Amino acid sequence: MPSKILIIGACGQIGSELTTKLREIHGTENVIASDINTRKLDLVNSGPFEIIDAKNFNAIKDCCKNHNIDTVYLMAALLSATGEKYPMEAWDLNMNSLFHVLNLAKGGNIKRVYWPSSIAVFGPTTPREDTPQHTICEPTTVYGITKQVGERWCEYYYKKYGVDVRSIRYPGIISHKAMPGGGTTDYAVEIYHEAIKKGTYECFLSEDTSLPMMFMDDAIKATIDLMEAPGENLTIRSSYNLSAISFTPKEIYESIKAQMPDFEITYKPDFRQAIADSWPSSIDDSVARQDWNWQHSFDLDAMTAEMLRALKKKYHTS
Repeated sequence: MPSKILIIGACGQIGSELTTKLREIHGTENVIASDINTRKLDLVNSGPFEIIDAKNFNAIKDCCKNHNIDTVYLMAALLSATGEKYPMEAWDLNMNSLFHVLNLAKGGNIKRVYWPSSIAVFGPTTPREDTPQHTICEPTTVYGITKQVGERWCEYYYKKYGVDVRSIRYPGIISHKAMPGGGTTDYAVEIYHEAIKKGTYECFLSEDTSLPMMFMDDAIKATIDLMEAPGENLTIRSSYNLSAISFTPKEIYESIKAQMPDFEITYKPDFRQAIADSWPSSIDDSVARQDWNWQHSFDLDAMTAEMLRALKKKYHTS
């Protein structure tokens, strides 16, 4: 029986596209998708699918045993904006699910673990420009706290028990396939949908708020490239800084307006502004580029062109 991959949280923004790509590479039957519900029917019906609560250790263990799972991608999480509304739920899901998977690897049930971190590990005391790999991490959100603590546990399990765990600190991720899931960078996805549907957008961040971002295709490529890299090349077992582009709401507006001259934007910052203000405006990811040859493909205008092309097709507009 060939070893297989399990994706926990496969119906999420990143998980859904990661599942599709991994099935293209490894074969549909060798990638088991799982989530707590079946809301994303196209993914549920596209290959092997299990209903799994990421907080249920025995459910994960049984699935790994039944399907001969070798590698687990733990993509389930409560994100930054949602986590501020439900702090204890965010702590419970984000931390316990990680412990379950790390302990399965420690016990020899699985061989490799992928767990995503985030730029949310940083805080207002972190250098905002070209944030280095090793720096001050004093996060101000529950989501960021869970990611900071998770990074320390990942490195601990690697050093103490030899667990092959790998991680990336994702910036904001932009995709036309999956809707955003409650993060502070969601505006950069919403703005494209609203540009096509309404021709206007009210942004919940101020016009000059610069944040690190990445097109989904680059995020998926980075994730798979890291997991395929030889272990001996990796110098970071907490989580790698990762970057592609940084821009402000005004700059993304201008990129869209260049292709849609009638598009208009207004600004009404809300509680997410304080979260964004605590995060870096640009990231130094030179360690990832050195260790596993990370390179991004999409700049802002290339991403805008692809987002508008895909969403015009989705909404059947010319």
